[in-house]
Amino acid sequence: MNKPITTLFMLESLDGKINSGNSDALDADKDWCQIDGVKEGLQQYYDIGQTTDLFSLNTGRVMAKIGVNERKEKPNKSPCSFIIIDNRPHLNENGIDYLCQWVNTLYLVTTNKNHVAYKLKEKYQNLTILEYDKLDLKLLLEDLKEKYNVDYLTIQSGGNLNGLFLRKNLIDYVNIVIAPLLVGGKDTSTLIDGDSITTTMELNQLRALELLECNKLDDSYIQLKYRVIK
Repeated sequence: MNKPITTLFMLESLDGKINSGNSDALDADKDWCQIDGVKEGLQQYYDIGQTTDLFSLNTGRVMAKIGVNERKEKPNKSPCSFIIIDNRPHLNENGIDYLCQWVNTLYLVTTNKNHVAYKLKEKYQNLTILEYDKLDLKLLLEDLKEKYNVDYLTIQSGGNLNGLFLRKNLIDYVNIVIAPLLVGGKDTSTLIDGDSITTTMELNQLRALELLECNKLDDSYIQLKYRVIK
């Protein structure tokens, strides 16, 4: 398959949670920096994030949760390009405007023919809209590689989309920063969510990993790097 080499890069708690609970009002980025014993080492995750690929895939929902729709300040320009999947849409005009000013190129992936991003297409030369009738992650990755020369891609999306990448066998590497935190909650999003398998006939949808690195960070944080065994 002609696609970018992909790395799932995420921050999670020791029990595998990537959020504080089951609500869009809760967010690990906003919440964990307030918790004693966790906030002290949190910056390490963001520092490691600065060393990841120049193309990063995320969702409009995550972007909305971190507040891009409300931001008014002019951001510092990033050399990174974002691939944002957004159908509902979760992003409003201000959010698209902010992202275009922030990143090198914004690739907006959508199945919504009336997405607000179309209004800003003429305003921003660094806005590219990839429209599909339905979301096909395999086709998307092929297009990113063949049409836009994306060779390496960091995935930083939510648990459900991460689950789709897993089931389609589209993850090559995993780079996880583990915070010294227990969150709990059966409905709290984890690193990999989505549909569960139900029979032993589906065991081939599970992915074994080869450990490449295990790094003890400051303040009881750990970084784990794996290769997905194909």
